[in-house]
Amino acid sequence: MVMHRDRNRLEHRVFGDVPEYLRPGDVLIFNNSRVINARLRGVNVRTGGAFEILLLEENASNDWWAMLRPGKRARMGTVIQFTEKICATVTAINPEGHRRLQFSGTRNLLHELDHLGEIPLPPYIRRPVDAAGRPVVLARTPSASHPSCDPVAALDNERYQTVFASVPGSVAAPTAGLHFTGELLAALRARGVEIHFVTLHVGLGTFAPVKADTVEAHVMHEERYEISEATAQAINQARREQRRIIAVGTTSLRALESSIPSPPRRNGKSHPLEIRPGAHRTRIFIYPPYDFRTVDALITNFHLPGATLLMLVSAFAAPGQTEGREKMLAAYATAIRQRYRFFSYGDAMLLL
Repeated sequence: MVMHRDRNRLEHRVFGDVPEYLRPGDVLIFNNSRVINARLRGVNVRTGGAFEILLLEENASNDWWAMLRPGKRARMGTVIQFTEKICATVTAINPEGHRRLQFSGTRNLLHELDHLGEIPLPPYIRRPVDAAGRPVVLARTPSASHPSCDPVAALDNERYQTVFASVPGSVAAPTAGLHFTGELLAALRARGVEIHFVTLHVGLGTFAPVKADTVEAHVMHEERYEISEATAQAINQARREQRRIIAVGTTSLRALESSIPSPPRRNGKSHPLEIRPGAHRTRIFIYPPYDFRTVDALITNFHLPGATLLMLVSAFAAPGQTEGREKMLAAYATAIRQRYRFFSYGDAMLLL
């Protein structure tokens, strides 16, 4: 779906038509964070009870914040066994109920996740599981031994990553980037479109619904992001030359908006805002009305109701105004009538 914000008009196209809406000199910004196998399964050493663990953030080597289920059984000092050698001890519990885990039996847990963990697919994506609750690894194509297997299940590890994912750290995919193939990226470069990357490690807070009584009271979970010197220079140069910046995904947009410091003023006059390179952390929460300072267009998927991401795209639909929610809900109603697919493996929207 293409939304022309200035004309309040919608178009229905296939994603391969995206290059038609871009022109030489445009700058596309992607999030190159890679999803880690963040879902682990372990056993309480004392009781034998099973735990499901979702790693949230690495504090240091072998030191992670995580969500545990059942959480009430993961008290301070609880030891969880994963393999004969690898285990973790609960060392802290924060006000949100997350557990801090200190892993042992490995030099660096991050290097073990490919064989120890599972891709943390969103809960609405269901796959066959065995008696222990682990996903069944199925063959890529049906065979005599697997006559009714689902080839999609065997490819989730591949498909739930963007083709340019390179920096491990996310617990969910920056899904707008899933639509791009190597061939499409090559076609865009041949068209004269600049392609650059930021890194924002997607955490649980990006998708958590707003539960506070007021929007203003909602606090986002902190996420890590990094913008290279080269990317910052490319964006700042494009803005000086009045070329368009297009964010691929709400995570890319949040990283860019977070990188702008408060407007400097000298002699009572404001000066141009520039992207700040470096590694930082953000809790930015964007909702209407909001004046965007870094991005001219946005590619995004269709989001869950009540999610902060829907509030962000509503703000982008009408920058600086409050009408964006109505515009976006009308567009979503059209998407439902046109049988668009929502969520992670769903369709995309281009807001111009």
